Amino acid sequence: MAVSNLVVDDTEIDAAAATSGSSFYLAMRILPAAQRDAMYQVYAFCRAVDDIADSDLPRAERAADLDRWRADIDACYAGQPRASLRALTRHIHTFHLQREDFHAMIDGMAMDAAADICAPDDATLDLYCDRVASAAGRLSVRIFGMRDEPGRLLAHHLGRALQLTNILRDIDEDAGINRCYLPRELLAREGIAVTSPRQIADDPTLPNVCATLAERAKQHFAESDAIMDREPRGHVRAPRIMSGVYRVLLERTLERGFDVPRTKVSKPKLRLLWIVARYALF
Repeated sequence: MAVSNLVVDDTEIDAAAATSGSSFYLAMRILPAAQRDAMYQVYAFCRAVDDIADSDLPRAERAADLDRWRADIDACYAGQPRASLRALTRHIHTFHLQREDFHAMIDGMAMDAAADICAPDDATLDLYCDRVASAAGRLSVRIFGMRDEPGRLLAHHLGRALQLTNILRDIDEDAGINRCYLPRELLAREGIAVTSPRQIADDPTLPNVCATLAERAKQHFAESDAIMDREPRGHVRAPRIMSGVYRVLLERTLERGFDVPRTKVSKPKLRLLWIVARYALF
């Protein structure tokens, strides 16, 4: 991806445009105006740092751009945001968003920017999921109005469920940019050598690894369901939609299978619209 102009531009972030192509856009659209704009701003931040991590700039430049974002976030908390982050700063104070969650997201992107990840161990994969997914969840649940402890637990489980789904869906796309997020321990159990992401992706025993990882994702979905069942409906409508959309993606990925050649997983639009209607209207 190209580096987002949010890194250097001082114009207002077009946050709605930044989210409009994402699965999360459906969930954000049902929120009240203040929450919706806060989510747009947070997601625009996430997209900006993600674009840096995925850019083809030299690694030192990517690191420097992420460091600038750390300074920008600190400036928001100091009450001196650059112009494009004024709206985000308002929402930081309104919803009591935590600085360490923004920094965790940047740290996760720095893991991608620093080196091509190939078969991290389980602990590193979990840390990565926490930073790039659950940190965004911790920001989001505050905007949704959830209480601290159930909100933190929901972010933990749903963030990991979503990220593991992405990893399973995007094996070939990740291999194309020389990355593999499948955990080293599962690969070793199947006798798959940690060579290159492309060779791992083409190994005939890979479906066994993916089946185990899919079970982990399902367990995180189940844990997040249990949390949302105990919370007021109005606080969990958006995460219910996010969970529903990604469950469909996981189902589609498992239906496709992991044998080579793998086709790209498409989103069933009518089913996604039904998920939105179910939690937005009923």
